[in-house]
Amino acid sequence: MREARNCWPVLVRKAQDAVNDAQNDILRAMARVDQLEASHQRLCKLYDEYRLQEQTHQAPVMGMQASMNHRQFMAQLLNLQQRVVVDLGKAQATLTQMRQKKLQADIELHKMTSLAEQDVKAVAQDAKRHEQKQMDELGVRQFILGMGY
Repeated sequence: MREARNCWPVLVRKAQDAVNDAQNDILRAMARVDQLEASHQRLCKLYDEYRLQEQTHQAPVMGMQASMNHRQFMAQLLNLQQRVVVDLGKAQATLTQMRQKKLQADIELHKMTSLAEQDVKAVAQDAKRHEQKQMDELGVRQFILGMGY
């Protein structure tokens, strides 16, 4: 009579660990996307504030050097916005990859769990067949003994 294999629980545990790791990766990637989106919003707001400031204080109130510095700062804000947008795109692509990785890990976990369950069922069926065979043999012996041979 056979016993359940010891490898299946280990493989199920390993697959579950992979799912947990993938979920943690997704959470980190989502946090990164959120952080970048917040940075982008802050930069946009800051740029709008400086642009509004430039429009309201247009005349000779600002000197030539101050005006150049102001515009240079606005150009740097635009450059930062563009960099954040690029980083945000990369972070979203990474998030998509992490979700795919988790999906694959979920599939692997389901497969390992199914295989473990199939092994347990096969062992139970084998035990049932073995028990039935013993009962049949006992019945035959009793029949033979009952006939008086």
